[in-house]
Amino acid sequence: MKITLLGTGDAPGTPIIGCDCRTCRDARNGGKSNRTRFSVLVESDEGKVLIDTSPDMRQQMLSKGIRHIDAVIWTHGHYDHYTGFGEFHRVQSHVDVYGVTDTLDYILDYVSFLKPRRHDVIPGEPFEIIGLEFTVFEVNHPPVEKAIGVIIREGDRKVVISGDTDNNIPEESLELIMDPDLFIVDAIIPDDVGFHVKKHMDAKEAMEMAEKIRAKEVVMTHLSHYYKPHEEAVATFPLGYDGMEFNF
Repeated sequence: MKITLLGTGDAPGTPIIGCDCRTCRDARNGGKSNRTRFSVLVESDEGKVLIDTSPDMRQQMLSKGIRHIDAVIWTHGHYDHYTGFGEFHRVQSHVDVYGVTDTLDYILDYVSFLKPRRHDVIPGEPFEIIGLEFTVFEVNHPPVEKAIGVIIREGDRKVVISGDTDNNIPEESLELIMDPDLFIVDAIIPDDVGFHVKKHMDAKEAMEMAEKIRAKEVVMTHLSHYYKPHEEAVATFPLGYDGMEFNF
């Protein structure tokens, strides 16, 4: 199993249009602060699955040489997590798409022209794609009623992707995500910027969550430009970056 963080930015990405902060300048100069919107690639010997389809999906797929996707799992219906699916136009149609019913109802109205093949999934019930076991679990990302995270298993290896969430993850979900080998966690801002972003975790909350579920390794994603430039911030926080890979 191979996991690639295709996009590690929050909704506007970094650099932000019109912003001249140090982090956005670093991003424009080609540093690892340059973050496209959230998407994760999961690969096995049998194929490739996308967790969410970033608005930057075309750029992400070209940069990694991705020619074909076997399936997509959507965590929720916010635009920075699904609108890139339209980039499959004239490239690939009839893609197998997975998600909870509310999310699929919302997104498929937008992308119906691509005739995706719908698969409704139920939190806590495993399903198999490309020889890997996937399980979705409910998180808390108001006002979205049914936002989810994703668990991926291969043998005794376990990866947990938190999806967009605050730290009020339901107890039944916490039981499912215990003891991951890798925890890819929403940490939109550092904890020392003087404000809090509702419906997301900050860096301190993300690390507390990682400790709570006994994660062996943690990497932060869905990152805003409020972090210092990547090479400075990574000395303090386990920040992911676009193109970062994990092999199991």
